[in-house]
Order: sequence, then structure tokens, then C-alpha cells
Amino acid sequence: MLHYLSIENFAIVEKLELHLNRGLTIISGETGAGKSILIDALGLVLGDRADSGVVRQGSDSAQVNAVFVLPPAVQTWLQQQHITLTDNHHCFVRRVIYHNGRSRGFINDSPVSVQLLRKLGEYLIDIHGQHAHQSLLKHDVQRQLLDDTMEDHHGLENVRQTYQGWKSLQTALIALGGKDREAKLALLRYQVQELEKFELTPATIQQLEEEHRRLAHAHKLLENSQQALALLDAEDSDSTLTYLARASRELDAVQKHDTQLNNIITLLENAVTQTQEAVSELRHYLSKLEIDPARLQEVEYQIATLQDLARKHKIRFTELPAYFEKLINELTELENYEQSVSRLETEIADSEKSYRSAAEALHEQRLQTALGLGEQITTYMHQLGMPGGQLVIAVSADEDAPPAAAGMDLVEFLVSTNPGHFPKPLSKVASGGELSRISLAIQVITAQSNGVPILVFDEVDVGIGGGTAEIVGQLLRRLGQQRQVLCITHLPQVACQGDYHLQVTKTIVQSSTQTQIQWLGEKQRVEEIARMLGGVEITAQTKAHAREMLRRTQAK
Repeated sequence: MLHYLSIENFAIVEKLELHLNRGLTIISGETGAGKSILIDALGLVLGDRADSGVVRQGSDSAQVNAVFVLPPAVQTWLQQQHITLTDNHHCFVRRVIYHNGRSRGFINDSPVSVQLLRKLGEYLIDIHGQHAHQSLLKHDVQRQLLDDTMEDHHGLENVRQTYQGWKSLQTALIALGGKDREAKLALLRYQVQELEKFELTPATIQQLEEEHRRLAHAHKLLENSQQALALLDAEDSDSTLTYLARASRELDAVQKHDTQLNNIITLLENAVTQTQEAVSELRHYLSKLEIDPARLQEVEYQIATLQDLARKHKIRFTELPAYFEKLINELTELENYEQSVSRLETEIADSEKSYRSAAEALHEQRLQTALGLGEQITTYMHQLGMPGGQLVIAVSADEDAPPAAAGMDLVEFLVSTNPGHFPKPLSKVASGGELSRISLAIQVITAQSNGVPILVFDEVDVGIGGGTAEIVGQLLRRLGQQRQVLCITHLPQVACQGDYHLQVTKTIVQSSTQTQIQWLGEKQRVEEIARMLGGVEITAQTKAHAREMLRRTQAK
């Protein structure tokens, strides 16, 4: 859940702090007071696109801080991102937006990317906007809503993966042909001929680098090796071998008096033997080590030539062998065009067969899901003032359609708002108000089916009133028993259903506009519900009505 939210110098908010609770929290206020700023700030701290326009006039930066209590799955995910958790599993998220449009994000004081913030937001919050019903007319949105309510997403993922495989093969086939095939062949032949002059294998590149290091440091290698040899086995008596042999003889002379010296003498004898072997290896190394400026120049020329080639192909020097092998494979593919095309066409046919099999399985899954989702939406439509309404989700497969990442299905929501009428497309039947109610029903259902702990409804009750609005409030209150729900509303019937109530107000102080927010107590809440009921003039009767609405809600 969202435990704490603070906003500084964001839009018309100078400073605002909120400690939030579980259940349904209502957010109300006059139009233009800044209610949606809370939602915008929450979206921003969880990865929405930053814009310098959100920085309050006269400020260098805007800042949003949020504290979330994380469910176990999100805790595990954060640990996988190498982000340290607090002892009480709270997650501190911060986003700073500067006046130049740049921004920085933090989770538990660790700098993170916007993409990571956005991914965290997907785990924690689902925001339903006031214009959601407008996008409901789009077939792609209808298909996505259906897919979101499926319990098992393996079928959809299987379709996506098989489509990507088919698409990759198609791309490879296109790359083989086309008008520029001859030009590609000519370029590849030139590149291969240019590189095949050199022995390009990982081993030769490594040997060349090692030889260059040896030749470039030959003087130092010779000097240090000679000094090491002198220390180990000097002509005079002052050497490591001399001292080791003398120490061994000294102890050997007295070992008969104490057998504990036996192991030490053995170690010294081994040390003498190993030192003698090291001296022998060092003498052999020095006999082969030579200072060869001509060879060094030759090796440096070879390396410089290869480095120039690597820069030409925009790769690193050490990547030349793998790149050369890649060019040879591409050239072989193009030179053996007929065989390559035949092979790819066979692979494409097999891949498309796998794709269509996956798409058919997804089609069957969508049909089953559509049946249940249509019945759920219809039930809610009846509760939301459309007693004779019916929504049917039609899923039809286009067998002739080329493969697509979402499958071959056309998903269409069909609705009948009156008994006895055949369902027709939403755009041809539903009015604005009816579309809003249908959209709200879908949002309530999808909110129940997904696992996010925080739900935000931003004026989704537009176009609804009367008894229907009360039912909407009851649905949101029911959701609040399972999740943390924040709801911006202008409807008193919805507002009185809240467990908590926040009022947003806007004031002008010395030509500066500021937004403030406060928790409403019982008396203040009556005043706010009365304002929502009565408009400009609030009478005693209006207040009595507001008290009665709140009383009836609390009694349930």
C-alpha cells in the first residue's frame, strides 16, 4: 500500500504531505483545485515521463517522495535488482525533476533508471483515468482488456515467441534477396579478402599481443631476470642456494639429537632442489631472451594495421576473429543463395505452422475467457442502471491474416442496452453515459483480477448520477476491503462511501496560487458532501441530507 506521499514545488503545489490508510479514500474539491495533481505526482514518482513544465514557477526543481509497504513478490523482485530493503519492508521512492527537464530517480536512496521506476509502478499501482471509456471503442484495447483477465498468460507468451521466431526468419530471407544482393556480395567479398591476408584466430591475436609485450619490455625483462639469477646462484658465497645448503647442513649435523628436525631438513632439501630447478629454467629463459628492435617494429606494425581495420569496421581489435568468421558465414549464405533460400523457406513454413498452432490454442482460451468476462460485465451493467443490457465479447479468427504478435483474433465488444435487441458494436449503440458505466464495470472487474495492491480511479464516474452513482460507490467501497483505493470524484453518492475523505482546495496568496489538502473529520465531511450536493447555496436541509447519506453508508 501507499503509506506516505510528499510533493514539493510540483505544478501549483508548494509543499504537501500525506499519510494514507488502507480502504477507500475519497479525494474531492472544486473543479480546478488540483485534485489530479496528486495522481500526476504519483505517476511521476513511478516512472511517468518528466517535463520541466511540472516544476513550480520560481523553483529550480520539483520533488515527489513516496513510501510503499511492499507485498512479498515485489520485495523479491527488488532484491533481484540488487536494491537493499529496509527492516520493515518499506520502500522509499524519490523522483527529482529539474527546470531543464532532466530528472533522477531513487529507490531506497539507490539511483535507478526511469525504466526501473516504471516497472515498480506496474507491480504496485493501477490508475484508471477519467477518459478510459473513450479508448474502449478501439478493438486493440478491447483485445488487451480480454487478455488482461485471462488467468493463464502462457498461451499469449507462446504466440509472441513463435511470432518473433517467424519474424526473424522472414528478415533473414529478405536480407538474402532484393536488388542490393549483388552489391552485398561485392562488399562482403572485398571485406573477406581484406581480412583473410591475416591469420585471424583468437590464439594468434593473443600470441601477437604477448609477443609485443615481451619485445616492448625486453630490456626490463633481461635486467630483472639477471638480478634474480644473481640472487639465487651467485659465483661468490652470498646467494640463496648457498644459504639454503648451509642451513640444511647445520641442521643435519644435529638431527640425531632431536628427531623433530627431520621434517624441517626435508623441507630445506626440497627448497634446494626447487631453487636449483628455478635457476636452470631462468638460465634457459635468458639464453632465448633477446632484444630485437626490428622484430618489435614489425609486430607493432601488424598490430597497428589490425587496429586500423577494427576501427574501420567499428569493432574492437580483439573482436576481429569473430567478426571475420561472421563475414565468411554471410558470404557463404549469399553465394549459396539457392540452397539458403530453400532452407529458410522450409524453416519459415515450419515456424509459421508452430505459430498458427499456438494462435489456435490462444483463440480457444480467449473464447472461454470472453464468455465469462461478458457475463460479469453484463451483471454489473444491470447493477449500474442498465437492467436489460447485455454485453457479448465476439472473438473471431482471421485464418488468412499474416502472423502478428497478438495472434490472429479480432476481438469486439458487442452491446445491447435494451431487452430483445441483438448486440451491436459499442460505437453504434452505447451513449456517452452508457459507455462510461460499461467502462467502469470493466475497470472494477479488471481491478479485481490483477494483483496490484493500489487502485486509483480518477473521475471514472463521469456521466453517472442518482442511484447508479450510489452503486458505483458501493462497488468502490467493496474494492477497498481488498485493496487500497484512491478515488477522485465529484459525486456525493460516491464520496459518502469512502472510509476516509480528503479535500483539495486552491488559494491565492500574494498573487501566488497554491493547492492544499486536508483530512476531513465528521463535521467537515458533512460540509463537503453538502457542498457536492447543493452547489453554491448550502442550506440546513442540504446538510441534513448529507448527514443522512453518511449515516446510511456507515450503517451498512
